[in-house]
Amino acid sequence: MAIENVRPTRLELLRTRRRIVVARKGLNLLKLKRTALIVEFFAISREAMKLRGDLRARIARGYESIRLAEMMEGPTRLESISMLLPDVLPVRIRTKNVMGVRTPRVDRGSYRAIAAPALLDLPTSVDESIRHFQGIYEVVLEIAEKENALRRLLKEIEKTKRRASAIENVLIPRLQATVRYIKFRFDELERDAFSMLKTVKRKMEQEEARGAAAA
Repeated sequence: MAIENVRPTRLELLRTRRRIVVARKGLNLLKLKRTALIVEFFAISREAMKLRGDLRARIARGYESIRLAEMMEGPTRLESISMLLPDVLPVRIRTKNVMGVRTPRVDRGSYRAIAAPALLDLPTSVDESIRHFQGIYEVVLEIAEKENALRRLLKEIEKTKRRASAIENVLIPRLQATVRYIKFRFDELERDAFSMLKTVKRKMEQEEARGAAAA
């Protein structure tokens, strides 16, 4: 609404002042939310960095165990064993609410290693490789969970920042300008009323003077 279209009344002045109070409270809440989201973002970011470092170490150990198993069992035997490995169970995803942001949470119970009686007679080197890569799979899922949460949190942080900026730099200044306009109009009306009263008083005094002269 343009300032010129605002009715300069006391009711409108009170209403606008109340809107400023509400806007400032909303701004404070948005800033608190943004701070909490940033704290959560960096906490998850640290966890993700630690997991990525762990993943690199696990992958190195995993490939080393594969090379060792291949040297001991031969590539053909290793490929035959890989065909007998059980399928990976589907991953179940739950959600976690962080300051109104729903982030994914992988159900760890859904990707535990599957018992395979047919593989109990595996050579030690092959069994060691399987365990290494099962651990890699778990870490990859954890990293995917953290990365997805980071993207969602970052999106919400930017959204909250834009809303806070709009309130602080657009809405509140506009409401304050409206208050100043209404007060300015009040001052103008008061000056006009005062000038009119002086004019009326002067005319009355002139009428009284003429009446006294005529008597």
